[in-house]
This record gives sequence, structure tokens and C-alpha cells, in this order.
Amino acid sequence: MEHKFLERHIVESPEQATALMNPLRAEILSNLRKPASASEVARNINESPQRINYHLKMLEKVGLVRKIGNRQVRNLVEVLYQGIAQTYVLAESLAWSPDTIQKIKDQSSLAHLIHTSDQIKKDALLLMERSDENEEIPSASLSMKVQLRDQQTREKFVQEYVDMVKELLQKYQATQQQVDGDPYQVVLAVYPEANQEEE
Repeated sequence: MEHKFLERHIVESPEQATALMNPLRAEILSNLRKPASASEVARNINESPQRINYHLKMLEKVGLVRKIGNRQVRNLVEVLYQGIAQTYVLAESLAWSPDTIQKIKDQSSLAHLIHTSDQIKKDALLLMERSDENEEIPSASLSMKVQLRDQQTREKFVQEYVDMVKELLQKYQATQQQVDGDPYQVVLAVYPEANQEEE
């Protein structure tokens, strides 16, 4: 069955809207205005094919992406995907439930965590190169676990954690004239431990 590729798709379901709010899924869709395989999309946006495959399945599940065929690449058969439209517009009639709003907030925060961790990796590699040249690179990292009783406790912990670090930064923040050397990047991350087996 041939599906029509739309110039514009009005998003009326909360499931589709939530998918579009995920920055990585939105980027995948922007790469699927023409048919492409998961491997092609992965190369275009510098991601792993496994991660792209996962998100393609989620986009297909909510009806924003379709499988439109296969092609032979050497000894492999690649599945071709395409988004359903050139552009996507959120309908004004969308009624956001509290659960949907919370899901969007969670996914936005997690997407920022992914971007931040990628940036830390790039920065660390550059600094390691400078360290190879006998330049001293003072740095620190800390990884700990804490058991928090309930949602209210978790929210209080995160807020106090952020406030404490802000106070520390304000205490040591120097003016531009006082600075001797490069500024330091401070990154905060608090998230639940992921169960690798479930993934």
C-alpha cells in the first residue's frame, strides 16, 4: 500500500507531540524527508545505528515514520524509512494531561544529559591531548549513589544540591580582571540508576 507524503502534518495526538518534543527524535525526522536507512541517519547525526533503530521504532509506533521498502547493501538488506511529512505542526486543540507534561519535562532533561555527557567526553579528550604535552590539567570528578525515600524527598534533595553548588560558585567567582588561566566548567547531573538489563 502506497502512503502519501504530506507537505504538512497537524499533530493532534499527545503521543506524537511527546515524540516531537524529544530533540533526538525530532532530528531523526528532519533526516527522513527522503527515504533513508537507520545507518544513513546514524552517520548524518553522528549517532550509533542501535540508538537510531530504537528511536525509529518509537516514531513508527506513534505513526510519524513508515517503513517504505528495502535495499540490498553488499550482503545486508537495509530497511528504508521515511517521515510522514515535510513539516510538523502542533495542533492548538492539543490537551496536555499532567502525565504528558511531566513526560515532556523528563525527556527534555534526559536529552540535555545526553548532550552534556557527549560534550564532557569531547572536552576530556582535548584536555588529555594537552596533558600528553606535559601541561598540568587540574580536574575533579565525583560519582556517588544515594537512596532517597520518596518523590518529595528527591525534589528537595535536587533543589538543595543545586542551591549549594550555586552558593559555592558565587563564593569563588572571580571578576574578569582577576582571572589567571582558563575558566572552569561545572556540570551537575542527578538521575536514577539505569538498569542495563532492561535496556
